[in-house]
Amino acid sequence: MSASRYTALILDLGDVLFSWSSHTTSAIPPSILGAILSTPTWFDYERGRISEMTCFERIAATFSEDPVEVSAAITNARQSIQINEEMLALLRDLRDKSRGRLRIFALSNISVPDYQFIKTLPFDWSIFDDVFPSGIIGERKPDLAAYQYVVTATGIDPLTTVFVDDRPENVESARSLGMHGIVFTHQEDVLRALRSAFPYDPLKSGIAFLRTNAKALRSVTDGGISFMENFTQLLILELTQDETLVQLHPAMFTWNFFQGNPLFTETFPDDVDTTSLALTIMPKDPSDISAVMDEIAKLKNSDGILQTYFDPERQRIDPVVNVNALCLFYKYGRGHELEDSLTWIRNILQQNQHLEGSRYYQSPDCFLYFVGRLLLHSNDPYLHDVLRPALVRRVRERIGVKGDAMELSMRLLVCNELGIYNKVDMEALYLLQCDDGGWKLGWLYRFGSTGVRAGNRGLTTALAIQAIERGSAQCALREQPSQLYPTKSIIKNMFLSRGGFNYLMSCSG
Repeated sequence: MSASRYTALILDLGDVLFSWSSHTTSAIPPSILGAILSTPTWFDYERGRISEMTCFERIAATFSEDPVEVSAAITNARQSIQINEEMLALLRDLRDKSRGRLRIFALSNISVPDYQFIKTLPFDWSIFDDVFPSGIIGERKPDLAAYQYVVTATGIDPLTTVFVDDRPENVESARSLGMHGIVFTHQEDVLRALRSAFPYDPLKSGIAFLRTNAKALRSVTDGGISFMENFTQLLILELTQDETLVQLHPAMFTWNFFQGNPLFTETFPDDVDTTSLALTIMPKDPSDISAVMDEIAKLKNSDGILQTYFDPERQRIDPVVNVNALCLFYKYGRGHELEDSLTWIRNILQQNQHLEGSRYYQSPDCFLYFVGRLLLHSNDPYLHDVLRPALVRRVRERIGVKGDAMELSMRLLVCNELGIYNKVDMEALYLLQCDDGGWKLGWLYRFGSTGVRAGNRGLTTALAIQAIERGSAQCALREQPSQLYPTKSIIKNMFLSRGGFNYLMSCSG
């Protein structure tokens, strides 16, 4: 199932969400009452151009009826109004499943007095983003001006809008503007049509986005320059465990950030960050990995902190680079060789020094994500004792802080790893999903010499998919008294093995 191409729904009120009876206790027969509601006088009344008294007097004269009886017939018809509870329930369901992505409006030919009356009924008006009665906007269907008023007032795109009305001529006008029109005839058919028009599964929609853009999940700078690099491709591979989605240039020994020609310069040295990430997640001969780690260990500065590049002329340090190197070293039982780097990371966490970002990574959520990833890849008790308590405090402080989709996803994944339930950021993440199923890129890193930022929609989407899936698993486990939170082994086995994500991929096919 893919995301709906429709993002807005416009419904009529009368005979769609409300029904009324023309069989009244007044002296005016139903046939005459039906004819009254089709006169130009009534249309002017619905547009708000004449008062209720004037309307009744003109109608009485037209049909040779008593104005008092006309008023009584209209009043009795109002009193007969019933709410279509089944339709209302469907609208609630569609809105809930869309996580706020679906906007719902009402456009109705209804006078101000009639609208004021139905507003007193026990109806959940919060289901609508806005209501447009003809008596207030001064236009009525099927005149195109009524539809154009709604489009202008809401900013919706007619091409991504569904329109429902019981009158075919009203639906035809909506279709002429590009809307998908549904004539309300048999209710079951309409309910089925609406469910079909608004399917929504954020996970499957996100996976469809990754598949559609497989091998072309390029990174983009804040200046709009598109390029391929290894670091983000490796992260996507780790999250999805699907090699068909990414494009990599494997290295013989150490890895370079860029694929092909680098940006901003003719040459660019291999780096510890990309190399550590690659050797952590990609199978390679243990002796080769050990040899590379030997070279990394030689890159310590006078404080014992690892430098970023395999180039003695580029003396740069960054905490995230050290975290990722620690991840590699702890995975292969050599974490003790980077004790000074670990102390540095612990101090940053304890003293809140990550909030302004680092040389290469501007987001505090990014730093916390990679620290959480370090703990996820290692069961070393000493490592967890040193970092976990401070990480829990720092992550709790970030809950509810405004962020882009990448930051929210990273934050949610760390929360999940630590057993912290984070509903507020999950709800915010759902709202950021784009119509094509993916999530907008966040600025993962910045180039230290220029300050240019870069990100990747493929990475943001892969992170969001994992955050939602793991969050759903955590939610389910919270409801079980014997297991309040998912353990690290559960999460790791489900989502860092080939099982979890590839199972989702197969289900979305």
